[in-house]
Amino acid sequence: MEDCAFCRIVSGDLKAYKVYEDEFCLGFLDERPVFPGHTLLIPKTHYATMADLPPDLLGPVFSAVSVIARAVETGLGADGAFIGINNKVSQRVPHLHVHIIPRHFKDGLRGFFWPRQKYAGDAEAKEVQEKLAAASRLIAEQ
Repeated sequence: MEDCAFCRIVSGDLKAYKVYEDEFCLGFLDERPVFPGHTLLIPKTHYATMADLPPDLLGPVFSAVSVIARAVETGLGADGAFIGINNKVSQRVPHLHVHIIPRHFKDGLRGFFWPRQKYAGDAEAKEVQEKLAAASRLIAEQ
């Protein structure tokens, strides 16, 4: 869909800091992360919601989520990750996407009212991208 921002990222028409890619999925840094390393994982084909995702893509999508969740621990030293999907409500871009958010014990988050922040600049985003991409490649090859 040419009016979908995420489809435009898949096609290369919009810039994104990619941290994971395979035949079915693309993972890239959220431009307004809860914490640095907050990644969005999308199927490359446009599906608006989880209910629209064909059953044969559940395995590939959630295998990729697992890789990125492990990568935020390995690559960024996170204690764990929050993994979430907004389905229609609070779904700013109507293209299925899974949030993988690095978490640390006592990081201050409570509930779901999380403040967003921006990367200090391209250098910080690039550094986080490289760490996650390297860890994702290592984990995916295992």
